[in-house]
Amino acid sequence: MRRIREVLRLKLLCGLSHREVARALGVSVGAVSHYGQLAEQAGLGWPEVESMDEAQLEARLMPRAAPVGRRVLPDFAAIHQELKRKGVTLQLLWEEYLAAHPGETTYRYTQFCQRYADWAASLQRSMRQVHRAGEKCFVDFAGQTVPILDVAGGLASRAHIFVAVLGASNYTFACATAAESMADWLGAISLALEFYGGVPAMLVPDNPRALIAEADRYEPLANRTALDFAAHYATVILPARPYKPRDKAKVEVGVQVVERWILARLRHRRFYSLAELNAAIAELLPELNERAFKKLPGSRRSAFEGLDRPALAPLPVTRYEVARFKSVRVNIDYHVEIERHYYSVPHALVRQGLEARITRQTVELLYRGRRVASHALCAKRGGYTTVPEHMPASHRAHAEWTPGRLLDWAARIGPAVAALVKHLLETKPHPEQGYRACLGLLGAARKYGDARLEAACERALAIGAPTRGSVLSILAAGLDQTPLAPEQADWQLPLHENVRGPTYYH
Repeated sequence: MRRIREVLRLKLLCGLSHREVARALGVSVGAVSHYGQLAEQAGLGWPEVESMDEAQLEARLMPRAAPVGRRVLPDFAAIHQELKRKGVTLQLLWEEYLAAHPGETTYRYTQFCQRYADWAASLQRSMRQVHRAGEKCFVDFAGQTVPILDVAGGLASRAHIFVAVLGASNYTFACATAAESMADWLGAISLALEFYGGVPAMLVPDNPRALIAEADRYEPLANRTALDFAAHYATVILPARPYKPRDKAKVEVGVQVVERWILARLRHRRFYSLAELNAAIAELLPELNERAFKKLPGSRRSAFEGLDRPALAPLPVTRYEVARFKSVRVNIDYHVEIERHYYSVPHALVRQGLEARITRQTVELLYRGRRVASHALCAKRGGYTTVPEHMPASHRAHAEWTPGRLLDWAARIGPAVAALVKHLLETKPHPEQGYRACLGLLGAARKYGDARLEAACERALAIGAPTRGSVLSILAAGLDQTPLAPEQADWQLPLHENVRGPTYYH
């Protein structure tokens, strides 16, 4: 306004031209002309201009500019809360502000935004960021621990305090854990999600080694188990930047609130187990979340019910079970080794690299992210867990033959075949050797037919050569088709202490 007064002085008092005034004051000729027209329209000469202060001069030159005090002041606290809802913008809220005050003097959009920014800057630093409803849950451990006493006397351990805070509502959860291991982190986050009754779009921890494999400033990478946890809950783990506490200011403040409003109240109590401590924390959480905000309407609880709860994704049916991951390679026998036990996979994956997902009860084997086998975890070292469907057809057929089944098959062909099969099963040093010999006879039946096999077995028994090789030789030479000599007596199974007898298989 002082520059306008000087323009009018040179123009009205000194009588300089527009161009001369512009050159003297370093303004444009258009500005000199504009201010001169305003003074002329207001009927002002230099004596009137000289006698006015700046506010009076502005009111005479620009009478349509309404004083700020007469405008309708927006409810910036309500605006701040509404901005946390998905899709809500300042443009939309400004239009609603205009619609709510028809015929009244309101702020234009630019002034509306500027005044909201000035108001938001007066809040605590942790409130400056705009967090969308259901978008982020900030998680961390407090620096303060709580002693767990031994019933026999002395200190048993120190409990660690986990804190989770939802970004939009500041709704806070806390619990105690035995340590800060990966299982403690994931177990506590699972409890927090169940406490909220839903899943946010993102989980924002610091960069704990228990969860983050690579704490990179630009592309942090969670470890394999943490990624599996995030996939189970259909969310994402996005760690804060290293050494940037402002990225997780919500939980920094949440930790302070938990320390002051929960841990401070428990400082004189003695706890002898984590369960006892967690029960005490759970009793105080409702009071913490229902305390009224100082500068915003409502409380953490009411903000949660109005903002975060409707925006959270549903929980999965089951809680996540912590899993370990291990890279394995399929052996030639289509089994993989995990802790000295062997588990089968489809035989087509021989020599392929797989990923084993190991929990307390199961072993899942993944090939390129797809599960190809699942077994119950077995602690027997050197043992095998085999699924028949994983075996090649030939191996599966071999594995399906049992002594009882072999004897039934032989009896259906004829008594001679049954007697010879029984002899093979009872006289071989190991049953597996007898299975193989009997399966060789099965192949001969397919090639020569049941009738010829029965005749060949009858001759082999008669000549005292009850072996698979003798039967095959008889069939190959066609001797099964010639009658037996009269002097050839019926062969009988000899009695001997090394012959197991039929009771061995019962």
